[in-house]
Amino acid sequence: MSRPLEGLQVVECASFVAGPTGGMTLAQLGAAVIRIDPLGGGSDHLRWPVDAAGESFYWASLNKGKRSVAVDMRSDEGRELVTALVAEAGVLVDNVVGRRWMAHDVLAARRADLVHVRVQGYPDGRPAVDYTVNAEVGIPQITGTEEGAAPVNHVLPAWDLVTGLSVSTAVLAALYERSRTGRGSFVELALSDVALAGVANLGWLSEAADRGRERPRHGNHVYGSFGVDFACSDGQRVMVVALTPGQWSALTSVTGTNAVFAALEQALEADLAQEAERYRLRDTIAAVLKPWFLARDSKAVADELDAARVLWGRYQGMTDVVTAFRTGEHPVLTDLTLQDGSSGITARSPMRFDGEHGEAGATPVLGRETDEVLAELLGLSSAEIAGLHDRGVV
Repeated sequence: MSRPLEGLQVVECASFVAGPTGGMTLAQLGAAVIRIDPLGGGSDHLRWPVDAAGESFYWASLNKGKRSVAVDMRSDEGRELVTALVAEAGVLVDNVVGRRWMAHDVLAARRADLVHVRVQGYPDGRPAVDYTVNAEVGIPQITGTEEGAAPVNHVLPAWDLVTGLSVSTAVLAALYERSRTGRGSFVELALSDVALAGVANLGWLSEAADRGRERPRHGNHVYGSFGVDFACSDGQRVMVVALTPGQWSALTSVTGTNAVFAALEQALEADLAQEAERYRLRDTIAAVLKPWFLARDSKAVADELDAARVLWGRYQGMTDVVTAFRTGEHPVLTDLTLQDGSSGITARSPMRFDGEHGEAGATPVLGRETDEVLAELLGLSSAEIAGLHDRGVV
């Protein structure tokens, strides 16, 4: 399967989630991504989750499909190797801040048309991570139950993932610019800006400014519409959502509650075809629907909701997702084998070209392609590479 970025060379000097996600996205689209790490691995090389022997599922999965080069970047020789690889590839993704030898002007002096995308915490270069910027944009204050008082942090590093995809977008935009003008680009992308842009573009900051107060916590209720979880008779729970009049009609029809809600509309002078009205009366609606779900087990609920084309989803644990994958579901997922032989699960690209996800990419091994990359890109001889090994540079 031909992939759209075949022939593109990218150097990645980044750790944790955002930068490596950008590099992985480019690699799964066909780019030849060279990941450069310090000797022995960077600070994320053994990051959790890990297998029983301590090898990182996280590092192996985020860096699959990349070629790994390990270099002593504290030495002058090591820095020269990295700089030469960046100049040869012509595209760099990094999150290196404060190192003069990796400054854009220094690198661009070696290659004027360099495309350089740098991930930052804050625009001024101060460090930040997903969990700290998420706290600062106010999301934990509106997450959790109505009775809760303490902020509720999220588990998913959403801003890291969005930043990673923005990295790949920035690379492709800069490459398009280079193809038209011959000019390189230096793109700085701050995690804090990504988070601020996200909540602003959803209208959440406008709402806070307009009302002068925080949005209330609503637990599992969907804000501004109708959606909430229900328990089935076997203890399983489902999430049911009605964003549109059609979805609302499907939900009331399958649950046999049309007449009840018609009477409520008349009594309360409400129009439940309107999304805002369904949100205003969410607790009343949930109380009316609750007995229907409690009278059925989860299989019966699933069958009836599917037949009626209701918008819903079942609550599952990750072990349930694993079981489904092992029985042939979720073709975007695939097996991952770590260096120590442990098996895991990773993903192909969620983008399907002509119906195909493509390959996930080979499992990385720290430094495995060092000699290969130095010979191929920099033309170093076997003797020169052996000398670098002898001096502890690679």
